[in-house]
Amino acid sequence: MFPLEMKGVQVVRLREIVLIHDLKRQGLSVSAIARKLGADRKTIRKYLQTGLEAPAYGPRVARPRLIDPFCDYLRERVVQYPGLSGARLLREIRDLGYEGGYSSVTDYLRDVRPAERIQFERRFETPPGKQAQVDFAEFQTVFTDEPGVVRKVWLFSMVLGHSRWLWGRFCSNQNLQTVLRSHIAAFAAMGGVASEVLYDRMKTAVIGEDADGTVNYNKSLIALLNYYGVLPRACKPYRAKTKGKVERPFRYIRQDFFLARTFRNMDDLNAQFEDWRTKIANPRVHASTGLVVDEAFVAEQPCLLPLPPVPYNAILMVERRISHDGMVSVAGNYYSVPDTTRKRVVEVQSHPSKICIFEDGNLIATHPVLEGKKQRRVDPSHRKSPPKHKAVQPRIDVPQRSLAFYGAVGKRLAAQGDAR
Repeated sequence: MFPLEMKGVQVVRLREIVLIHDLKRQGLSVSAIARKLGADRKTIRKYLQTGLEAPAYGPRVARPRLIDPFCDYLRERVVQYPGLSGARLLREIRDLGYEGGYSSVTDYLRDVRPAERIQFERRFETPPGKQAQVDFAEFQTVFTDEPGVVRKVWLFSMVLGHSRWLWGRFCSNQNLQTVLRSHIAAFAAMGGVASEVLYDRMKTAVIGEDADGTVNYNKSLIALLNYYGVLPRACKPYRAKTKGKVERPFRYIRQDFFLARTFRNMDDLNAQFEDWRTKIANPRVHASTGLVVDEAFVAEQPCLLPLPPVPYNAILMVERRISHDGMVSVAGNYYSVPDTTRKRVVEVQSHPSKICIFEDGNLIATHPVLEGKKQRRVDPSHRKSPPKHKAVQPRIDVPQRSLAFYGAVGKRLAAQGDAR
């Protein structure tokens, strides 16, 4: 009658208690009731004293879980960085020795932080090779090379619409040179180009719209896209979510890569991002497509347009005045000219990856494009070395003689002359 046990303690249900009292009313003794129900006499006596009251049991002793030694670590990480993804945290605690599964991590994180409410959105798919999407996202960080200085950086990202293959580069600005240079690098990395590129209303892509709805694109960007045989497409106003394939990964990048990392400088930031992109982001199974991104990209790549034989090399020509210290300002940065430059105004050609400076049509300086603002680059060959001073001859001390001595020498020489 009392088969249930919990950690060595008999579990008595309310119906058994009613039976105990009913048998007592029939005249059975405590010992007889205990024998009949297979229970201990103390148990029978206790429930006869307490009356018809449902038993209350304490909580079960929790069994140890594989996740338990790592709960404090996970809680601290989530408190400090609420946006960290479960996949990222799983990798971190695996490095610390965790041998459990992913669901145990997500179940625990669900208790620590409430799940965000996600609105349903309409999703559309594009055929292989049809479309790439481009956008910038803003991030803030403090480089360890410059402690205490908060730097604002932008991530240029290009995503292929069909395979979701991701390419990106962190930049210090969003100017036209950065946009052109990033397009060229992205096309080279994917080994081809999609037939169209979708943009939002960023100024370096879309400069306006006519009354009839015709979109006006930046001429320099159009020149680059024409060179690769690509057509530009602009999102409708206030409908930037039509390029969600490139915007949604920004959240993934922020949570799984950017948060809780340190970077020495911009080069280190891009090196870490490239490592994460090639080893984590593109080899993963994409949540929407259910396919491994890299494998889907291998299938999509033959559908891309081939690259031209020679990379694009745009030229933006402007005139610039030379400063008093022999520098020329281009896009907020400063580049040196040789000390032998005669004119005060020179022509500057801005290429995607270099700056060329001309005087009267002659090339006098070439510099790599500087990232950021107020950066300076001085070519050592542009500055004359200081003139060498002539060696000072050592001084020879001549003994000083009195005037009387030289007078006597003169008289002697004169006397010798008269004798001849």
